[in-house]
Amino acid sequence: MTNAEGVAVKPAKTADLPAHGIAFGEAVRVWARVALLSFGGPAGQIAVMHRIIVEEKRWIGETRFLHALNYCTLLPGPEAQQLAIYIGWLLHKTKGGLVAGTLFVLPGLVAIMALSWIYALFGNVGLVQALFFGLKAAVLAVVLEAVLRIGRRALKNNVMVGLAAAAFAALFFFQVPFPLVILVAGLIGYAGGKAGWAPFLAANGHGKVGGRQVADIDTALGEAVPAHARPPVSWSLKIAAAFLVLWLVPVLGLLALLGPGHVFTDIAVFFSKMAMVTFGGAYAVLAYVAQQAVDHYGWLKPGEMLDGLGMAETTPGPLIMVTQFVGFMGAYRAPGSLHPLVAGTLGGLLTTWVTFVPCFLWIFLGAPFMETMRSNRALSAALSAITAAVVGVILNLAVWFALHVLFAELRTMSGWGMTVDVPIPSSINIASAILTLGAMLAVFRFKIGMIPVLAGCSGLGVLYGLVTGSV
Repeated sequence: MTNAEGVAVKPAKTADLPAHGIAFGEAVRVWARVALLSFGGPAGQIAVMHRIIVEEKRWIGETRFLHALNYCTLLPGPEAQQLAIYIGWLLHKTKGGLVAGTLFVLPGLVAIMALSWIYALFGNVGLVQALFFGLKAAVLAVVLEAVLRIGRRALKNNVMVGLAAAAFAALFFFQVPFPLVILVAGLIGYAGGKAGWAPFLAANGHGKVGGRQVADIDTALGEAVPAHARPPVSWSLKIAAAFLVLWLVPVLGLLALLGPGHVFTDIAVFFSKMAMVTFGGAYAVLAYVAQQAVDHYGWLKPGEMLDGLGMAETTPGPLIMVTQFVGFMGAYRAPGSLHPLVAGTLGGLLTTWVTFVPCFLWIFLGAPFMETMRSNRALSAALSAITAAVVGVILNLAVWFALHVLFAELRTMSGWGMTVDVPIPSSINIASAILTLGAMLAVFRFKIGMIPVLAGCSGLGVLYGLVTGSV
């Protein structure tokens, strides 16, 4: 084939393009951009995705975006990353989902790993301690803001408020395991929805996400359902088997080779369980992770969990990436015959693997059947109840953080089946209390963004360290 000047040209490979006309290479570049801009927790990440994928690129419309998002809220794990997997799969089949989901995690993985190395090597240096001293105060304010933000969306009636209060009491006063709290809330909601009780049938979902609404018919994908979104059951079984092998074979292999009680085995088993019960996002499960990592396994000290959360808040990617820091420090402190940094690196990578591989399984297996799941009234009611309970779970996390940030000493009080950590008033850290109050004023009164608050508090922490001579 030649052009008007008689020069041979290569014909366009239009057959290589999907029907919607979005080249896979372009999608890879866009997903990399989404990943690098995904700061601010799930709300900020979903907003970034909506702005780029829906408003700017017009690849899918508002209705389809929310349809996918509401499905992802039904699943355990980070809903923002799962939404990226879902849209990537919808546009470019399995390879699209793999690329979108992997790129969404990759920047955070690299950043948290680098910060974990720095923390392990220089964490006792005065400058680093002062920086994280300020960061803790900001993180506490951010978690409290998450309680209010999710509460406004989830607590739509007194029944939902009661579920949130019961979840908080079960965790804070009676140390009921987090997975059991979520399971019971889901069962109550399912029963309420099945019975048709009005409090459980209130509209669920995220509602409007962006400022500009884009109709599905005006987008590249349009309103039609792609052929690959209606796969046979055999395909679903094959993809489920493949990801189950990728997820569980390393866990079973570590159990066989190292046995129970080894740090790598504990990491693989514990975070695999977390991957199955992390309904409601990262904040909901962090209190349970912190409790187990600090009190049961001894991987971290209480304040170090806040340091890791500060790392995750200030780097791109899912907030649940904080678990990589937990796995890193756990293996770093029990390296066995390995160099501590090598063990820590392997522990962090193992944590990330067993945390995120299940996310691909949930989407590739369940997305083709999402219409049936979304139209099920009882399942929607179960999600509403779980979301309400999550408010109580996150409040428990906020109280746990506050006790360990603001007070140097706690005493345990027991009675009537309850066990409660009570602060000793004389051990209050005045500087930390003032900095926390300032962070709360910045977040709640002046509506300052998360990143400026985190940066400002870190800077004030360093300044305080210089003034007091601890740096």
